[in-house]
Amino acid sequence: MTEIDGNQGVRPRTASVSASEAERPYHHGVVSRLRNYFLTGLILVGPLYITISLTWWFINWVDDLVRPFIPVAYRPETYLPGKIPGLGLILALVALTLLGFLTANFVGRKLIAAGENILNRMPVVRPLYKSLKQIFETIFAKAGTSFRRVGLVQFPSPGSWSLVFLSNPASPDIAARLPDGEHVAAFMPCTPNPTTGFFFYVPRRDIVELDISVEAAMTLIMSAGMAQPGSGDQQKKLAALAETARLTGVAGASRAASPPTVPPASSPSSLSRSKQPDGLVPLE
Repeated sequence: MTEIDGNQGVRPRTASVSASEAERPYHHGVVSRLRNYFLTGLILVGPLYITISLTWWFINWVDDLVRPFIPVAYRPETYLPGKIPGLGLILALVALTLLGFLTANFVGRKLIAAGENILNRMPVVRPLYKSLKQIFETIFAKAGTSFRRVGLVQFPSPGSWSLVFLSNPASPDIAARLPDGEHVAAFMPCTPNPTTGFFFYVPRRDIVELDISVEAAMTLIMSAGMAQPGSGDQQKKLAALAETARLTGVAGASRAASPPTVPPASSPSSLSRSKQPDGLVPLE
């Protein structure tokens, strides 16, 4: 067998190796596409499931809280096979609205004042009630400005910036004992539990106010910076993931459909020329 025949016998082996290498990108493309589909479904179902679960838990908690105040003869489960979810929540909303309506008139205000006088005479209950009442009035007041702005302050060291929620300026009694300049009350929540944190007064000149909402800042803190504000709508992210999965599948299918590339066979004349010594011209 000549050298040319030997080279021709090795040619199918090269083609088989090229074909196996061409199948590998398609396999990886299928895995990437399935992974993107899974992540897209997880992003869509995860928040929805958690939201529904927390809402259902809150409704059942309010129902269990209100049910002891409803007489047994008026409970729906007395006449129906099961309970009616949300009935206790509806009754609680109606009762709170009616209580607020009665408190707004003259008689209601007198009754509330008499009840507060009784609570103010109790040594243990008085500080707790006054503190909770002030917190609720501050949070739910229509004209309140607490936690309406978000800013950055240097904490815990110069050059390190932390998110803070800005409330009201310091009261005259506190401002008189602070250094010169306007000071603002700031609350810096901790990650990932924003109910705990640090409260301090900071000079207004040292605050860098941000043009983001309190909800966006809370999301940023609870996610430890993974959910950045202004990063785009969730639907756009889902669409981008779906488009990436589709393009990956199309690319993998095109690689699998394309024939394997085989290097062109060398002609006998070229092989014979390559074997000639330098400076000699082969005779045709």
